[in-house]
Amino acid sequence: MAHKEISIKELNVNPVTMFSDGWAILTAGSENDCNGMTVSWGAIGEIWGKAAMFVFVRPQRYTHDFCEKSDYFTVSCFGGKEREALFFFGSKSGRDCDKFRETGLTAKADGDYVYCDEAELVFLCKKSAKTILQPENFFDGAINDCYKANDYHDIYVGEIVKVLVKE
Repeated sequence: MAHKEISIKELNVNPVTMFSDGWAILTAGSENDCNGMTVSWGAIGEIWGKAAMFVFVRPQRYTHDFCEKSDYFTVSCFGGKEREALFFFGSKSGRDCDKFRETGLTAKADGDYVYCDEAELVFLCKKSAKTILQPENFFDGAINDCYKANDYHDIYVGEIVKVLVKE
């Protein structure tokens, strides 16, 4: 499927529903060695004078290994479509199977970036920073309810270098 590049300032999407309702696939690695996982937590904004994507990845996730090794990641959004594939990407480990092959989604490369070709919207991001959530930094103690196993997310901040939309 063909995508065209648009300016981030042309984007007309609600970032809350993009993650909470539509879900997305975070992918890192190379065209021949990548992994992706479903994400329903994330944020888009501006930091350090650049458009940025914030994604949350638990260290035990296989995709975390790829995020650590790569300078790049992508977020592929489906607008509520491909729900079965998104569920698979979120419930199975790439250590045990090839998620792209199993779901029929296509990993497509754009230079150092790998994304899902079937996505309606894709963010290509260059890693800028990483931080680790720590419970002592939560102002709202109820947040700990999301971490019953004390498996706090790493937060990756990526400069959004390119936005692609399906033509």
